[in-house]
Amino acid sequence: MQKFMMGRKLGMTQVFDPTGKVIPVTVIQAGPCVVVQKKTVSTDGYDALRLGYSPVEAKKLTKPERGLFEKTKIQPVKVLREARIANADEYQVGQEIKCDVFADGDYVDITGVSRGKGFAGSIKRHGFGRGPMAHGSKYHRGSGSLQSRDAARVFKGRKLPGRMGGDRITVQKLRVVPENNIILVRGAVPGARGTLVTIRDTVKRKFART
Repeated sequence: MQKFMMGRKLGMTQVFDPTGKVIPVTVIQAGPCVVVQKKTVSTDGYDALRLGYSPVEAKKLTKPERGLFEKTKIQPVKVLREARIANADEYQVGQEIKCDVFADGDYVDITGVSRGKGFAGSIKRHGFGRGPMAHGSKYHRGSGSLQSRDAARVFKGRKLPGRMGGDRITVQKLRVVPENNIILVRGAVPGARGTLVTIRDTVKRKFART
């Protein structure tokens, strides 16, 4: 059975394994999620579930969103995400999904939005090396030459200063330890505390790290 879950990053801490080794983990408040809509090949051309997370007052939603929840008789939720799941027929609209769908030792891929760092120079953003720092240099942290000798233009994809962070990132093959709607994930997860993350089965199970 394919698995999918939403949650919020609570922060990082560390735990000890049975041998006394320290393991850095990320704490995620995972679920519960509710099945808001079910899509099948016969009706929509593909199998998927539309899951909701984080209850919200109906007055804070748009009119089309309120109509969806009134039709299905489900408590309104703030976040909706669609997950391609081959076994969508095994779920029912209104069914609640908790973090116990993941067992201890499962490996998952977690997607979130990385922290925004604002406008950054090329050294911080791309890891460029700096120029000479002697008094006569006058060019310490610049980006260097921007074009070839004959093109008379800047090529697309040139690494330059600009907005850094705030990108959608997926971290793969992380090991989980679920407990009372809390998931401890070995390693780091993108985003600041309180940001939304999605959790699904890893696509690299064969090479998953321990």
